Amino acid sequence: MRAWRALRRTAASSSSSSSSSSTSSSSPSDAKPRRRAWEASLSPLERVRRLLPPEEAAVAAAAAPQPPQAPPEKKEEVEVGALVEEAGRRSVPFRAGELALAEMRRKHNTTLKLLCRLAAEAVLNSSGGVVPHRDIIGQLPGQVLRTSEGKRLLLRRPSLDEYVLLMPRGPTIAYPKDISALLMMMDIHPGDTVLETGSGSGAMSLFLSRAVGPKGRVLSYEIREDHHHLAKKNYRHWRSAWEKGHVDEWPDNVEFILKDISTAAADMKSVTLDAVVLDMLNPHCALPVVHPSLKQGGVCAVYLANITQVIELLDRVRSCKLPFLCERIIEVTHRSWSVLPAKLKHYKSSQMVETQENIEELPPNEYEEIHIQHQAVLKESEYNESLSDAAETNQSVPYIARPSHWQEAHSAFLTKLRKFRPLLS
Repeated sequence: MRAWRALRRTAASSSSSSSSSSTSSSSPSDAKPRRRAWEASLSPLERVRRLLPPEEAAVAAAAAPQPPQAPPEKKEEVEVGALVEEAGRRSVPFRAGELALAEMRRKHNTTLKLLCRLAAEAVLNSSGGVVPHRDIIGQLPGQVLRTSEGKRLLLRRPSLDEYVLLMPRGPTIAYPKDISALLMMMDIHPGDTVLETGSGSGAMSLFLSRAVGPKGRVLSYEIREDHHHLAKKNYRHWRSAWEKGHVDEWPDNVEFILKDISTAAADMKSVTLDAVVLDMLNPHCALPVVHPSLKQGGVCAVYLANITQVIELLDRVRSCKLPFLCERIIEVTHRSWSVLPAKLKHYKSSQMVETQENIEELPPNEYEEIHIQHQAVLKESEYNESLSDAAETNQSVPYIARPSHWQEAHSAFLTKLRKFRPLLS
């Protein structure tokens, strides 16, 4: 057995030596390079493809998904250029005849807002100096200008809720916070037909006009002639200013009607209403007139000043057996907060911040310049001083957050009535 194993070892060594000598005798050009295992391996798809006939393999290769190719850079440049051009087209500078809102910091941590209609020869007057309108015309919104006394004014276009608060008023307006809740109550869509009773100063009419869009319609009834003309004037001024400062046009979809809604039963027969909003002293007098024209399931939102009017309204609905179901009665409240950087003293933990709000009433002014004060912010000098103190001590700036001293008072109760079809007896 041992002799057999020795014989096998001798044969193996002789074969290995012969193979090595033959390899060394062969020329290096004839030798093929050895491929590594990972280079010679095929993917499962390649293995299956090699088993197919040539025709089917060609079809499978054509149907295989191709790697995504990057779009040409020229097309991207064209798209970016188009976006920049569109943004420039929408950034319209101030022009004569449109509305501009100027904000200026005042003493006692207050902010002064001035609304003016731009005219080439007019001047913007304020307690911090004057600015000619010709210096504003041609500027883009968001610019900061200096008054004649060196005060800074931030110029921009007013939003709709700011215009409603600053425009000329006759009766008390419906405040934007309440109007937003009323619009959600009525679930108004573009293209709807909405009835408004009590045009007032035109605040609700403007928001309804934007909600229903160009294809919608708003019918606004007013019994007093002075309120009727004031609402039309405010609506017309906003539309004209919007058209000069924006690319798109504000819809002309509000019809102001000087008439008592309780005597407009004949007018309601030819109208189908998607929603109704009542802002009047005695809304229960209008319900019998408007409910036949309101669609089934439509909402009638009522704006009432006190809870006694709400009780009277619900009692009249019950006694007259009107097809309305009271779903909600809400009061919209907003809580304002002051969040201001604290002022460090002597690099210690003691913090002091001035958050005094000045709520003194300003004298009434003309329409061209109307002043309003809002919650204050920290004065610039104090803010820079607090930042410099924090920078010297390598500390982050601490802040103080607390409810503001000045809060908005109660404005109205909002009542949501939904029309239903009564059961037949």
